[in-house]
Amino acid sequence: MGAIWAVIQTEKGEPRGVSYETIAGGQKLAAALGKPLEALVLGAGVAGAAEKVAARKVERVRVIEDPKLDPYTPDPYTAALRLAVEAEKPDYVLFPHTYQVRDWVPRLAAALDAGFISDVVDLRADGGEPVFVRQPYQGKLNADCAFTGSGPRLVSFQAGAFLADDAAKGDASAEIVAQPVDLSGVEVRTQVLETFQEVENKVDLSRADVIVAVGRGIGKQENLGVVEELAAALGGQLAASRPVCDNEWLPMDRQIGSSGQTVAPRLYLAIGISGAIQHLVGMKNSGTIVAINKDANAPIFSVADYGIVGDLFEIVPALTAKVKEARGA
Repeated sequence: MGAIWAVIQTEKGEPRGVSYETIAGGQKLAAALGKPLEALVLGAGVAGAAEKVAARKVERVRVIEDPKLDPYTPDPYTAALRLAVEAEKPDYVLFPHTYQVRDWVPRLAAALDAGFISDVVDLRADGGEPVFVRQPYQGKLNADCAFTGSGPRLVSFQAGAFLADDAAKGDASAEIVAQPVDLSGVEVRTQVLETFQEVENKVDLSRADVIVAVGRGIGKQENLGVVEELAAALGGQLAASRPVCDNEWLPMDRQIGSSGQTVAPRLYLAIGISGAIQHLVGMKNSGTIVAINKDANAPIFSVADYGIVGDLFEIVPALTAKVKEARGA
């Protein structure tokens, strides 16, 4: 019986949060199919990351260490995992759907002649076979996808499809084993000259626990202070829907949605956001969603756990005052 592998993406020697989401998805798939779940960490100097991953409920953690794997370039990553998959023959290999994964996993699928279902938002078992749910056309549809033929089968999970906190911990640390691969003959055809962010001081909203997002209901840029104060009181990050960023009231790195960032914080406040499908795609997997909008029929209420119908300029200051009071500020 082939195993399920959850591939861990690291950053500065630490597992990224989306990797724990991948483990959570892998645990759900493993339970549905009755297969063992293993984690695979690849890179250089990733022993610490492997130990942290081993605390989760996985059968074992496989580690591929090689200097060619740091910094990331697609050729050695593709070669390393191809060799590991061919040697161990897992049935499923799972990934977080990051920009890095989008760069190299299609190459891996081609090298293995394997199927690849990307950007999955959910999964279920149907007649003993897994069905993976994707949302094409910017989330307007749910599409059920299934593999045909034999493995290996590659799957990537959209950020927020599963919660990192749902990645169950094991009763004891999992076994950590070295996965031998020989990369001596692999040519690294890409040279990393510099690693940088698109925007100076860019905020990675995917890591935020609390997000306060504002839409066109704020009226004008001068009114942003109302929601900024609430975000500060909650210790959260300020974000926006596309119209706010298009009007340059906030920088583009603050945009949530299909053309912005995809997030899944513990708490998401949508203030003056009507809830176009392009925005919902980027935040609907948040833990708790609170919506404030004067339009009782706004689509945002369809995904909200708590909805407040009213004038944001009356509700938000009152909410901010209560938050400060509760925190003794």
